[in-house]
Amino acid sequence: MKILPFGERALLAEFTSLDETISAFRAFEAARAPGIIELVPAASTVLARVDPARLSLRAAEQWLTDTYACATGIDNVREGEAQSVTIPVRYEGPDLASTALLLGISVDELVSRHSQAQWHCAFIGFAPGFAYLASTDTDFDIPRRETSRSAVPAGSVGLAGEFTGIYPRTSPGGWQIIGTTAVTLWDESRDSPSAITPGMTVRFEVAAP
Repeated sequence: MKILPFGERALLAEFTSLDETISAFRAFEAARAPGIIELVPAASTVLARVDPARLSLRAAEQWLTDTYACATGIDNVREGEAQSVTIPVRYEGPDLASTALLLGISVDELVSRHSQAQWHCAFIGFAPGFAYLASTDTDFDIPRRETSRSAVPAGSVGLAGEFTGIYPRTSPGGWQIIGTTAVTLWDESRDSPSAITPGMTVRFEVAAP
């Protein structure tokens, strides 16, 4: 872990892999110190926003260092306590067959692998409520489409690289679309607008036709 200054009220912790980042974020969340206002994970960083009146940046840096040193133990506890959500999916996306072909497997096997894997929300990006979901149960490495679509419908379930994600609203996109869900991913009228937040566990299930 490398800790960098980020203005007068934040620190940026950098990591060498997505797995490290997820593990560290869970550890920081589980042991959040008073004065840590917000933790914002990304693919290889975690931003820690600090209230200087309650915690100095020097103290926050020490907290990050100490907590990360114990990340493995804390992460094991956090894994069992993580919030979870199940997303029903109709696996009939326009890229389902071509994605299976890219992987050298059948459509049924692709659906089985995707729906049986346990996914974790690594971070939110691209659009409000768009969760980047990663899993150690799969070995997907899916290239983006050569040409992005000008409008991907809300609820589309896609694959790109090692991630799966669900488009929270209609928007341009280049992910390989393998299915759709009727679940509302982003609703500003809710106390927590995003249905999926960093650290959550996500499972997909095959929806009835």
